[in-house]
This record gives sequence, C-alpha cells and structure tokens, in this order.
Amino acid sequence: MRSAAIAATAVSFALLVTACGGEKKDDKGAGKEGASASATAAEPAAKALSAAELDKLIVETADVKGHKVQKAKASDVVSADKVTTDKAACAPIAHAMSFIAPGSPAASAQRQVIAEPKKSATAAPEDALLAGLGVQMTALSLGSYDGQGAQEAFASVKTAGTECAGGFTVLQAAEKTKVTKLAPESVTAGDEAVAFSVTVDMEGEPLTTKLVVFRKGNTLASFSTISFSPEGVKGLPTVVIGAQEKKLA
Repeated sequence: MRSAAIAATAVSFALLVTACGGEKKDDKGAGKEGASASATAAEPAAKALSAAELDKLIVETADVKGHKVQKAKASDVVSADKVTTDKAACAPIAHAMSFIAPGSPAASAQRQVIAEPKKSATAAPEDALLAGLGVQMTALSLGSYDGQGAQEAFASVKTAGTECAGGFTVLQAAEKTKVTKLAPESVTAGDEAVAFSVTVDMEGEPLTTKLVVFRKGNTLASFSTISFSPEGVKGLPTVVIGAQEKKLA
C-alpha cells in the first residue's frame, strides 16, 4: 500500500496506514485577487520563524477536537527536489500535497492529523475495520519565509491550480502518480486561501482528496486530506483548518 501511494497522495496514504482549491472569485476568502495583490504589495518584508517556533505554532491534539495529532517521522518528509512533475507549473501543488512547504521556506514543520473513528459497541469487527479505513487523515505542513517568500509561494500554488486543472503526473523515486483533475473549492482562512478537490488515479480507480493552502503573514499552512473510503474525502478539513488558523492569529 505504501509503495502505491506516492508523491501527491503518498505521504497521506503511508501515514494513514501506519497510524491505524481553487481560488474563489468573489470577495470572500480565497478569491480576493485585487485585495490580495494590494495587500501583498503593502506588507513589509518579514523575517522567517525558526523550526522551533513553528513547532510551537502548529496544532496539537488538544487544539483539534475529535482528532489525534502526531509529529511526522523524518522518513515521511522528503525534500522538494525528490518530488517532481511533468509540468513545471504543477510542482507547488505536488509539494503542498506531499508534506513539502511550497516555494523556498526558511523553516518548516509537519504533523499528521487523524480524525478519530466513530465507535459503536454493536459493530462487527469487519465493520469496525471498514470504519477505521474511512477515517480522514490530513497531512499538515507549516512553512515560514523571509521577505515576500510566503506571498510568492502562495501565488505559485494559486497559479498552479489554474494551469494544472486538467491534471499532471507526479514522480517520486521510480513511482508515478497521476492527478487527473483539480477542481476549485471555496475556503476562507488567514490573509488569503485557496482550496481544491483533487482527483487521483489509483490503479485505474478515481480517488478524491482535498488540498487547502492558506497564508497568514509570512507563514503558509498546507492541508492535504485523504481517506480510504470508496467515495474519498467529501469535505474540507474545516476543524483542522480553523484550529491552525487560530494558533497563527
């Protein structure tokens, strides 16, 4: 299972196993294009936070009701040059989905956030197992940037959402993962945000995952959510997003 879940979905799949958007075009949230551009221009150059500081700002189990938060293992976090795409413009999306903060962060932190499965005293063992496999897991990454790095990284993700809507291929090591479609979703978080419904080809079967990236000052938060349920992920991880936004406020 781990070898089949590479790149865009690899980290999420692997972590889930071991542990058991598009831009908006209105004036609310992700699509504040004019406001976003002016805000970016008006913001002073920032100094990046350290990895230790990000570790204090990233969510913990106590911050996210109904979820368990675990620190990602070093073996689960790869460098940006290890995850490439057949279309250069799509790399920021692939990175955001692979525990990699887009762009050139000065420091980063990663966590896996796993929704607690609903328990039933009357459920048969096989039903309980299926319920566990349907649990949503979010690969969360925080990146901190110097100067205008966060704004530039966010812009690259936003651009990729448009240019890569028809799909792209992700390569990590010798494994390929085909993203067949990116569809925009609505989200409001931080200073600017973008969200996508991502369709991935898993051995000939479509699987729906979700991706959210928001910027707060010079910090970028990326959320890649996946589930083993047949229908994939139905909604954005709003509880996790809200908890992380609160800690960065």
